[in-house]
This record gives sequence, structure tokens and C-alpha cells, in this order.
Amino acid sequence: MLRLALFQPDIPTNTGTILRLGACLGVQVDVIEPCGFPFSDRALRRAGLDYLDQVQLVRHPSWAEFTRSAAGTRIVLLTTKATMSYVDFAFEDGDILLLGRESAGVPDFVHDAVAARVAIPVRPPARSLNVAVAASMVLGEALRQTGF
Repeated sequence: MLRLALFQPDIPTNTGTILRLGACLGVQVDVIEPCGFPFSDRALRRAGLDYLDQVQLVRHPSWAEFTRSAAGTRIVLLTTKATMSYVDFAFEDGDILLLGRESAGVPDFVHDAVAARVAIPVRPPARSLNVAVAASMVLGEALRQTGF
């Protein structure tokens, strides 16, 4: 089963939207803390609506704790710094799709720790898409490839 992971998310509405995505598609969502907002139903409810009770959510207090729990699992980072397009990547069942902070992406030590990095090509001068939009695009392709 594919998973989504959020590295220290900044914006509760994006997190709520991704939790709703996970609930609707049956995909576990891992949240790697600390978050840039108080992680509460109140903060997430607007975007997550009544789907928050349906998502398989796992919270990790740190990157180290997340990587311990993900040992042996391939982590694929969605990043603007990748050269490979997500549509050219061969996703596998069990992959964890990792998304960075809206404000800063992920630090170098995370780039160094992942198995692969993929990007969504965007037209210049645009830099990136909203993290929830990116999550849905790449998760959709990964699910298609793995036989959703």
C-alpha cells in the first residue's frame, strides 16, 4: 500500500486537504513533526471536513522516529530540485511519497536519506504547485502504476 508523508507541514488547510485525500483513497498519511501550527481537529477541520475520522493517520515526533518506522521502505521525495519527472518514475507498491514544508521544502539531510526524488514539471517562471495539488497528482500516478 502506498503512503503519503508530510515533513513538518506549515499550513493546516493543506494538511487537512491531504488527510482528506488519504481518507478518500485509502492511503495512510504520516505527519512528521514539528508542524508549523497546532495539530488539532479545529485547525484541520475546514479542509478535512468530516473525513478526518476516516484517515489512517500516523504522527511521528521527529524525522528520526519516522525513518525508524519506515525502515526497509522506499521513500520517494517530491521536490522541485529533482531532475526526473514523476511520470517517468516507476513507482512500487509500498512506496512512501514524501512532501516537504510549504515554506522551505526539506533540508539537505532529508534529500540525502531518500531513495529517489521526483518533480512535477512546471512552466517558467512558475516554481511549484500547492503541496496538496502536488500530492494528489503524484499519488494518482503512483496508484495508476501500482494497480489502484
